[in-house]
Amino acid sequence: MIDSNDVVQSNRVLSLIRSELCIFKLSSPPDEEPEEELSVEQMEEKARAGDARAQTRLGQHYLILAEEKDTELNNCLAVNWLIKAAKQGRKGAAKILQRCWIQKKGISPENEADVRKLSTESKFEQAVRKAAMMMYWKLNPEKKEKVAVTEMLENISQINAVPGRRHIYSPLHVYPRLPRMLVCIECTLVALEDFVEMTKHYAQGFVPPAPEHESQAAAKTESPTPHDSGEYPLHAIVEMKEHLVDWASRAGVQWLSTIIPTQHVNALIFFFIISNLTVDLFAFVIPLLVFYLSFVSMIISTLRIFQSSKTWENFRALTSLLTRFEPGLDVEQAETNFGWNNLEPYLYFIFSVFFVIFSFPVADKGWIPCSELSTVAIFFTAVSYKSLNPTAAMYARRAMLIEVTSSLCGLTQLLPENMTVLRFLGHTFATVPLGKSVVLKLSLPCLLYVYLFYLLISMARIRGFRGTYCILVPYLVCFMWWEFSVVLLQSSSAVGLIRTCVAYFLFLFALPVLAFGLAIMLFIQLFKWFLELELTKMIVTLVVCAIPVTLRLWTRFSTSILDVFRSLTHRGPVKVILLCISLVIFFFATYVYHAEGQKVYNSTLTWSQYSQVCGPPAWETNGMAQTQIFCSHLHGHRITWTGRFKHVRVAETENGAQSVINMLPVFMGDWLRCLYGQTYPKCEPKNSTEELCQIKALAKHTCHVKRFDSYRFEVTVAMISDGNVEKEDPARDIVLMASHEFRQVLLNLNPGNLVEFSTKLEGRLGARAPAFELKAIRCLDCVSSLLTGDRQVKIERNWRRTTMRALKFAFDFFFSPFLSAKITA
Repeated sequence: MIDSNDVVQSNRVLSLIRSELCIFKLSSPPDEEPEEELSVEQMEEKARAGDARAQTRLGQHYLILAEEKDTELNNCLAVNWLIKAAKQGRKGAAKILQRCWIQKKGISPENEADVRKLSTESKFEQAVRKAAMMMYWKLNPEKKEKVAVTEMLENISQINAVPGRRHIYSPLHVYPRLPRMLVCIECTLVALEDFVEMTKHYAQGFVPPAPEHESQAAAKTESPTPHDSGEYPLHAIVEMKEHLVDWASRAGVQWLSTIIPTQHVNALIFFFIISNLTVDLFAFVIPLLVFYLSFVSMIISTLRIFQSSKTWENFRALTSLLTRFEPGLDVEQAETNFGWNNLEPYLYFIFSVFFVIFSFPVADKGWIPCSELSTVAIFFTAVSYKSLNPTAAMYARRAMLIEVTSSLCGLTQLLPENMTVLRFLGHTFATVPLGKSVVLKLSLPCLLYVYLFYLLISMARIRGFRGTYCILVPYLVCFMWWEFSVVLLQSSSAVGLIRTCVAYFLFLFALPVLAFGLAIMLFIQLFKWFLELELTKMIVTLVVCAIPVTLRLWTRFSTSILDVFRSLTHRGPVKVILLCISLVIFFFATYVYHAEGQKVYNSTLTWSQYSQVCGPPAWETNGMAQTQIFCSHLHGHRITWTGRFKHVRVAETENGAQSVINMLPVFMGDWLRCLYGQTYPKCEPKNSTEELCQIKALAKHTCHVKRFDSYRFEVTVAMISDGNVEKEDPARDIVLMASHEFRQVLLNLNPGNLVEFSTKLEGRLGARAPAFELKAIRCLDCVSSLLTGDRQVKIERNWRRTTMRALKFAFDFFFSPFLSAKITA
């Protein structure tokens, strides 16, 4: 029977024999050719000299030796030699390190970080590491531990001397780009590992950041130290003046903040602004604001993409240089990494395009210069196409040609009808409905667009769908700029396009004069517009009222306005713009979701039915409380009833301007009251009958701001049943709460007028004199021309219909002329 100790002993002998054999003849790593037989001493000598193969074989030797004796010591020695070999790009050493990392062999706190990094490097990174090391030693022929950048630049010509390689790339093509790629400051010393990491970082598509000491050095050079005050007395005086001004401003701000009740004034300012912001103003301003901000964001993102194309040229020069040292470098993988790591401006551009698409159909076209913006869009189409890298441009050239041809065929429908041949290119032969909301248009542009979609899918499928972000996304920038230019051209006029071309032509040859003239004209037009809309006073008010807010913020944060602005724009203007637009869209979408829009008030519930169930008969039978509980089931009915107008009274009055003026001192309040308000007229014979003239003697001030008053009315209506007015019973009356927009109608009604009103049943149903919100009213027997027209309706914008119109435009933007949306709200 074989003893287990004998088995263990025999295994040890076999291991020892294997170890001794490996001393003299170790198998080479899988990625290298066989080596000659060497002893351990010879391998150590070559390993210390920097031979990566010897380092790898020596690491293997110590791993085998660790199975017999001194496990921890030999494993640590093996890992240390393997780390040195892997840092030189030895793939075999990296694979062995990966197994050591998994099995936790020879891992110590000193080498843990290096093992983790080297064992997780991809084949691409290992190839770049190897090529970068060879490049570094070419730039550092004296084999220094650290070499100055200036010395590296002097040795650039050494790169061309690669033994055994045929010179393909001209040094004039590659070398001038090397300082921009790998060097940030010309006074730094670069070590081997720093150079390798910098090269790896750039080869993956990341632009190397500037070192921190650069900004510190710049800061030191900009501001002289106290020791240099004697050498630079003027700088010392200027710095002392800045400190004195800063101290005085902070002291003055604190003093003013103690005098002015900023919290109360801020609250009044807030309510004043809110009271003067109407739904119409929001509906007019917000779409235009979102459109222009998004358009500016598109331009900035495109310029950043164009700038990154220069980085692409540097990147291609680097990869071409690295392939001279390591022909096995995967260039396609490098391009894929570059495309993935530089997607940020493309994503910002796509987000900006979506905001533009959804805001353009809603915005007032009278405030959008479509002709001018269309030429801008065409220009940036060319810029974005120019910024495509050669690989993407090769695939995008045919797609761009098809897209332009399809759009031009579609634009032929804008030509006069007598041009039959040209209009035939964009003629729709048939329409095929695909469901309730989508229509397929059969035409020549449709066929071209189908082929375009096929090309786009082919772009995305390149390199295992990695072409989505390497080729397709860059092309989408061209696609969206061109599609947007086509949309703007459809909204332009021939005169506008001629005006635009002439203006741009003159702009090139008379730029200074035109810029000055346009600035003056713009200023005059804005000034006239402000005077017409009376916005000048509003701006002055906001500026004056913003003073305590600014003082409060300045004191609280102890910083300057410029610092706040820099902090906002630290991450770039595009991010700030998209953040602001996203917040506006979020709150607007929330409001739209809860808004009901225009509804039809045609409920079959009559007043007779309501009064029978929820009026005095029900009170006598069931009691008022039980009746109210029962009538709550009628909540939500949109009714249109008829009654007799009894009277109207002012329930509430809001005047934000008056509230702010009352907080100010008397002399300032009187001045602002006359600046923004109106003066009481003198009692002359021609206006002696005016009410304001008669009340001037009793008024406390010489001016008033009553034009800022906003009223909420309470209308009492006596209901009619079966064509007869109910008996005079206040319990059967209905109270209607009317907003300020009903002022003209309500103040011209006389008691006894027959009115038709619409409202929604809600609130205290079944109680005495229930109060409802007035939605619409019309006088049926009035004589005044002010009241005999259409009924006065409460403005309730159909936000859902507006949103659906924006969705239809967005769908047509991407799929027309292939598909068209038929969306109805």
